Amino acid sequence: MDTQSYLPVEPGVGMEENYFSLDDILLSQERLPVRTETAFPRLGFLERSSDTQDIPEGTKMELPLWLSKGLYEKKRRVLAVELPKVYKEGWRTVFNADPNVVDLHKMGPYYYGLGSQMLHFESPENPDIAQTLLQTFIGRFRRTMDSSQNAYNEDTSALVERLDCLEKINY
Repeated sequence: MDTQSYLPVEPGVGMEENYFSLDDILLSQERLPVRTETAFPRLGFLERSSDTQDIPEGTKMELPLWLSKGLYEKKRRVLAVELPKVYKEGWRTVFNADPNVVDLHKMGPYYYGLGSQMLHFESPENPDIAQTLLQTFIGRFRRTMDSSQNAYNEDTSALVERLDCLEKINY
């Protein structure tokens, strides 16, 4: 008989979501830069930098992922979602050069999850983002596996310390 008060629920994979997963709930709160394509009447109180009653067209703001996905429509053009800086071309170049030098946790704890969710939004950069996500994961995973495969040649205390460091970097 299991006496745990909470049984962990695995997060969704890729673009799928699991609404009972704490990781997916936290991921859905990540903020995305957006630009309004229509006016939002009587919602000016949501925009901190404005004293107007409405949110005018062209306003730049940050919205949580869940709200951005809900408001994003290709046909009606309610809002345009811009890429967060970590998925822009400059950072993709860094990841493609050497994915092990970047502290992913500092860039955002949900780098892979948010990147997969960004593919929901129509962008000409989506194939490049998907390729970078895949290559980053492969490169970082390969380094972790290489460290674990060469364990018998090294002092185990140094290896444990190095793997702990790698685990913190990859998480």
